[in-house]
Amino acid sequence: MTLLEVVQSAAAYFKKHNIESPRLNAEHLVAHVLRRTRMDLYLEFERELTEAELAPLREMVMRRAQGEPLQHLLGTVEFCGLIFLCDKRAMVPRPETEELVEIVESKIENRQSKILDVGTGSGVIALSLAAKFPEAEVRGVDISEDALDLARENAARLGLSDRVRFFRSNLLQNVDRTFDLIVANLPYIAAQDRHTLSREVLRDPDVALFGGAHGDELVHELIVQAPARLRPGGMLALEVGIGQSEGLLSVLAEKKYRDIYSKNDYSGGTRFLFARYG
Repeated sequence: MTLLEVVQSAAAYFKKHNIESPRLNAEHLVAHVLRRTRMDLYLEFERELTEAELAPLREMVMRRAQGEPLQHLLGTVEFCGLIFLCDKRAMVPRPETEELVEIVESKIENRQSKILDVGTGSGVIALSLAAKFPEAEVRGVDISEDALDLARENAARLGLSDRVRFFRSNLLQNVDRTFDLIVANLPYIAAQDRHTLSREVLRDPDVALFGGAHGDELVHELIVQAPARLRPGGMLALEVGIGQSEGLLSVLAEKKYRDIYSKNDYSGGTRFLFARYG
């Protein structure tokens, strides 16, 4: 089979198995196996592939069709212009979280800010902010040791191990200092909504997905805990689930935060909450 025929065959197989963007998935996997870029493929479409090249590709195509995330198969994911390791130890970063980082970046005025990323997962928020602000002091916490191991590997890969420290904490339980910014993309899916999730999302760790019976319990608790760990005027920045913003905005007001506001994501849903304290 030629390279083009392989791409077309894989795309057709993915479409049959209800994989979104089947052609794009096929191109990514073929490029990965052949160690080419997607653009390189277009220059080699007429090349015949060998059995040694086809064998590993068949396995990957089958795994993808069964719902294994593309990012797990590739082993990496691009986030805010950086390449991160990505596997089953932490949630696959979502485009909405890139939006959160972009908004937060625009709000940081002091380039020497002390920043805490709560529920850091693979470390994408903490490390993206550290790369953007070389003078900032950045920390990341998570309840999962597996996720923290992955975050440390990403820090090493990006040359940021000496600037970003990761440690285990259930929200702010083991945090003993104050910060100019606390940012969090915590689990916010309700346990009862498991049946609505795609096969790919269900490959993420449960601890990274489900926030409790209603979904917003962990975010609510962080709002309660954060004032003790925010410097005067420090900002809390949150990514939340669709439909959760109204209740959480009320909690922020009840807990005496100020400058409280929300922002929509690119799809129009109210996804991000911001507030200052003190």
